[in-house]
Amino acid sequence: MKIILITVIQIFSSLIYCQIPNGYYNGMDSLVGNSLKVGLHNIINDHIEFPYTSSSTDVWDILKQTDKDPNDSNNVILFYTGWSVNAAQEWNSGGGWSREHIWSKSRGDFGSKRGAGTDAHHLRPTDPSVNSAKNNRWFDTCSNPYLDNGNYTGCFTSTTNWVWQPRDEVKGDVARMVFYMATRYEGTNGEPDLELIDYLPVDNNTSDPIYAKLNTLIQWHYEDSVDDWERQRNDIIYYDYQNNRNPFIDHPEYVGLIWDYNVGINEKASSYDLKIHPNPTNTLIKIELENHNGSFEAELYDFNGKLLETTNSTFFCLAEYPSGVYLLKVAYGNKVNEVKVIKE
Repeated sequence: MKIILITVIQIFSSLIYCQIPNGYYNGMDSLVGNSLKVGLHNIINDHIEFPYTSSSTDVWDILKQTDKDPNDSNNVILFYTGWSVNAAQEWNSGGGWSREHIWSKSRGDFGSKRGAGTDAHHLRPTDPSVNSAKNNRWFDTCSNPYLDNGNYTGCFTSTTNWVWQPRDEVKGDVARMVFYMATRYEGTNGEPDLELIDYLPVDNNTSDPIYAKLNTLIQWHYEDSVDDWERQRNDIIYYDYQNNRNPFIDHPEYVGLIWDYNVGINEKASSYDLKIHPNPTNTLIKIELENHNGSFEAELYDFNGKLLETTNSTFFCLAEYPSGVYLLKVAYGNKVNEVKVIKE
């Protein structure tokens, strides 16, 4: 009977940690740009906050669950390196593991205060010396391998810019955590107003609530798609602790709808031959196909998948359609490419 009960509990737990709660993102389907960002903020705002260090449940305790090694429940997986270490040792005078703020706490000067400073959605276990090397560097591509005491980490730094590139396996994780922070913290209730920028600041010591580099983070988001580890972590934080979710794990397409309109269903449209502009638009869009001079057929669908119009013209008029998100499918040669279109 005990074995059966344990099995039932395990099955029940797996059912809980497997889907987005019904209605959690109600009303978001028709929103784009800043309207979508504001709508998501209103959903994930006012989460349950935990202390950074306490005799009660704190960040150490949460990370022991969210980042638990699936092959050894006594260990946690270190984020930047993938190494597995004993969870119980915690900091251990620098000999254990540290709690890394993926959005560096100096970028907005929120420290380890409740709220942004203790938000588990962007806190991860890391090796102390690797964490120190990352420091508060901006995220961008770089090519100087970072070795930790001679050990390969998969991370990179730069000899010219104050930047950090994580290992390939977590590039998308980094991006989605940073997108979450820029959406969750909008300057309300005394919280910082965190914003993403697409340039590297001259002042690397600035405490302004900004983080770079937006286009690189968007690229990483597409290169390293959401995996089961992220989904499970998102569920644990939601169900067991904070009662809020990272929308960009649940709906990766929200990244494109807020920060990067020229996106395909699975990848950036710029990686294809298909380009459309302007996007967003009020009236016309122009369809351009690089490396293809022949005929094509373009179909416009609404967000529910209903076919609205078909054309062979390089110009598509959306003037008669209401504001919202549409899907444009373009067939040419033996290819069919898709891109979301924003009608303002």
